[in-house]
Amino acid sequence: MKLIIAIVQDEDSSRLVSKLMQHGFGVTKLATTGGFLKAGNTTLLLGLDESKMQEAISIIESICSSRKQLTTATTSLSGMSGADYSTFPVEVTVGGATLFVLSVDQFLKI
Repeated sequence: MKLIIAIVQDEDSSRLVSKLMQHGFGVTKLATTGGFLKAGNTTLLLGLDESKMQEAISIIESICSSRKQLTTATTSLSGMSGADYSTFPVEVTVGGATLFVLSVDQFLKI
């Protein structure tokens, strides 16, 4: 047995959960927050047989794509503490998915 922990963007999560469920995967959905952009994301937990792992990963890859997003960065105008700060837009790559695959000793549905 394997456990896939998939961290995906909120905007991809509904379509991804639907597609995984259409293919017979049980999914637990958790609302989480990312540290870098401090934006909402979704963490999915999938318990599955090892033989179904590549199918699940392929589904995740088909839904979760990378894209560019503008965010703001803050910098000190004088380089000293207590100084004035300025913000400016920065383009970052977001999306895709971060997957953790763990071996599971026992998987029970009660």
